[in-house]
Amino acid sequence: MTSSSLEDLSITTDVLIVGGGMAGAWAATSAAQAGAKVVLADKGYCGTSGVTATAGPGHWWVPPNPPEARDIAVANRVAAGLGLGEAEWMYRIIDQTWRTLPTLARHYAFGIDEAGRVNYRAVRGPEYMRALRHHVLSLGVTILDHSPVLELLARSDGSIGGARGLRRREGGRLFQVNAGAVILAAGGTSFLSHLLGSGTNTGDGYLMAAEAGAEMSGMEFTAVYTIAPAHSTMTRSMAYSFATYYGADGHELDLPKMGPDLTVSLARALQRGPVYCSLNRMPDDIKARLHTISPNVPLVFDRWGIDPYRDRFEVTLHNDGTIRGVGGVRVHDADCATSVSGLFVAGDNASREKVAGAVTGGGNVNSAWALSSGVLAGRAAARLARGTQRDGTHLRPLGRAGLRPRRQPKAVDAAAARSGVRAEMHPFEKTLFRTEAGLKASSLVLEDLWAELADHAHTGTLAVRETAALLATARWSVATATTRRESRGIHRREDFPLQDSGFAVRLLSGGLDQAWVRIDETSTNARPGQFEAAS
Repeated sequence: MTSSSLEDLSITTDVLIVGGGMAGAWAATSAAQAGAKVVLADKGYCGTSGVTATAGPGHWWVPPNPPEARDIAVANRVAAGLGLGEAEWMYRIIDQTWRTLPTLARHYAFGIDEAGRVNYRAVRGPEYMRALRHHVLSLGVTILDHSPVLELLARSDGSIGGARGLRRREGGRLFQVNAGAVILAAGGTSFLSHLLGSGTNTGDGYLMAAEAGAEMSGMEFTAVYTIAPAHSTMTRSMAYSFATYYGADGHELDLPKMGPDLTVSLARALQRGPVYCSLNRMPDDIKARLHTISPNVPLVFDRWGIDPYRDRFEVTLHNDGTIRGVGGVRVHDADCATSVSGLFVAGDNASREKVAGAVTGGGNVNSAWALSSGVLAGRAAARLARGTQRDGTHLRPLGRAGLRPRRQPKAVDAAAARSGVRAEMHPFEKTLFRTEAGLKASSLVLEDLWAELADHAHTGTLAVRETAALLATARWSVATATTRRESRGIHRREDFPLQDSGFAVRLLSGGLDQAWVRIDETSTNARPGQFEAAS
């Protein structure tokens, strides 16, 4: 590692990981174990930033014996995915998770279940991420904490050869990493819903991938609303399996107990007025263990002096966007490569359609995906980097919106643009209960905000760049939701309430100056010329 001046830091390495959450940490581990020299740059502090560190994640954990167990698990998930999942990918992440997770035992104390067996499936988020940081460091990985990446760097042939960013704890000093391969593991975005742990998740990886020429996939599947106590962002939903709901008049509401139907019914009830909840049906054994299983959940009630098992408390719904949704950068092959040479993707930064289909991966599938995609991408990036020349003098920056304006630079109100994103991506009537008119109205707002920022913003600050990423992500989400004229999984259209067999395909999206959408011709059910017929 060399410093080119007192102002800038220059590093040459084999593999650069952008993001230090679960996927990024596993990617760094895998690449280092494959013999690569690895640098990990995290916007926050690797080990505490990201949504995993605030949760109690469970992994999709299916033993290889009896053999039919995995067949049943995959078959059920394929059916739940409504035509967009792929069994081959599901088997792959189940097996990778089974083989990889126990290797963390040197740094993490896995629990013991009631039968005296090691419980690898469920982990305690804060300790899990702390253990992953120790694991990464033990393998010689260089971690750049508080070092957000602003843009990717490309070689003359278009392949990705590094990235450039800021050292926030060193006065905003610039840094550049020249690498043989880059893995984007910067997380998804909840469109500023303030989901616990999502403060660093603003869709940065999506924007950087698009600037490099990669495509998004499944960006219409972003309407995942999660219950939380009103005036709180504690969206940990397991406890609400045992909830009873009441209207403002005190009468019990006849709502489904859990799942997508509950979300829709609860949203409609909230549109009519306040909704209250009691966790009065929670079994005593789960009550006794809730502080261990999900310690952040009872913390809110403890602070408010509420007994959630006896008292009624007001609830709301927050949109978790692509974090609990599905969409992200298209995974091009089994190594988690993108369509751009030298660029890989993992975790929430990647589309999970191949393992989740048209429905949320919840906790277990999403966690298994983060681990497995990280391992696969790290291994492949290390392999590619061995034969790649690294010369930082011939790299060109790819960043555009928020860094290099298209027209005359001038001051842009980034805060207003961020508020605009929230206003279009959070209300139920715009994102959960979609209509053609509503989507077109949102598109007009977002396009105007994007044009203002892309045309004129020039400060190159992190806040402006994050705003550009949020706007780009929202534009792709609205564009794909407009194109998918049906209701499938977590994508709902009030004006097209039924599934259409012609849309049992994945939709790709992208574009900076102008958003575009097209059918992924590799989708299992895709037919030549289908996009024109469907649109």
